[in-house]
Amino acid sequence: MERQDRPECLFCQVITGEVAVHLVLQDEAAVAFLDHRPLFPGHVLVVPRTHVETLTDLPEDLVGPFFERVREVTAAVEAGMAAAGSFVAANNRISQSVPHLHVHVVPRNRKDGLRGFFWPRTRYGGDAQAADTAARIREALRSES
Repeated sequence: MERQDRPECLFCQVITGEVAVHLVLQDEAAVAFLDHRPLFPGHVLVVPRTHVETLTDLPEDLVGPFFERVREVTAAVEAGMAAAGSFVAANNRISQSVPHLHVHVVPRNRKDGLRGFFWPRTRYGGDAQAADTAARIREALRSES
């Protein structure tokens, strides 16, 4: 699959390795990494390798492969974080902080404090906690294979 990137795009820089992140998956269709301001530990962003701004811009032949990765990451986040469920969402333009399609996969548990769409963002307790969290989700992805 040919990748088309834009040098000025933050997520394209993540894809090319110019910006360091805690990766949980990378293949020909997508790259998944920890959100640097997670709702909860294990909050992952899944982005297509091809630069598109919104879901509606994603070429039809890439929809299936991309969302197969979203599905795999969702299962891994739930398993790796011992979560009861998950929240999976994408913004299109409104509230989209980076103009490159990205799907949020957020681990959820009952009474976790999330209500509606006004959620407090946090930071990892340090690089070690972020690295451990990414490793747990990578391990869960390997277990699913």
